[in-house]
Amino acid sequence: MFQYFVFVGAAVQSVGLIAYIKDMLRGKAKPNRVTWLMWSTAPLIAGLAALSDGAGWAALPTIVSGSGALLVFFVSFIKKQAYWKLKTFDYLFGLCSGLALILWYLTKEPLTAIIFSILSDLCATSPTIIKIWRRPGTETTLAYTTGLFNALTSFFAISFWSFSTVIFPIYWVITNCCIIFILYRKKIKLINN
Repeated sequence: MFQYFVFVGAAVQSVGLIAYIKDMLRGKAKPNRVTWLMWSTAPLIAGLAALSDGAGWAALPTIVSGSGALLVFFVSFIKKQAYWKLKTFDYLFGLCSGLALILWYLTKEPLTAIIFSILSDLCATSPTIIKIWRRPGTETTLAYTTGLFNALTSFFAISFWSFSTVIFPIYWVITNCCIIFILYRKKIKLINN
């Protein structure tokens, strides 16, 4: 019964992604294209690898996240002001992210695919974390809070607990928590003063 909670998580994250896309079209959110492209690739690979390793419905949140990130990437080409201008380090992180995916392809093992997907995702996330640290107003918090909720639903659907079925959702929860903290850090600082 609880495994169907992943559908709620997928729907909730879809709301966050729609809000993000609306903010992009208004010129408020400015996604880093390298990050969002790799955020689509790594979760789709990790989700499909986990699915092939018996994750079942637990892989749905990861696959939905990757599909949504791919949509954000494509929408970023619609309005020229709706993306973050890429710098050299963005391309370097994108190259490292792509290299991790190539290494996964060469190994063809589900667990190795998930580990390299996490490394790829971590490299892809780094430019956005730097961007958020410097300019938090270029991101939409709702996209990350709904992403966190979606990631948490993965744990309700896991019927076979193994490293390969839990590692990407754990990583995904930690990443969303870090981004949310960075987005709210100034507000948290004000509360503590």
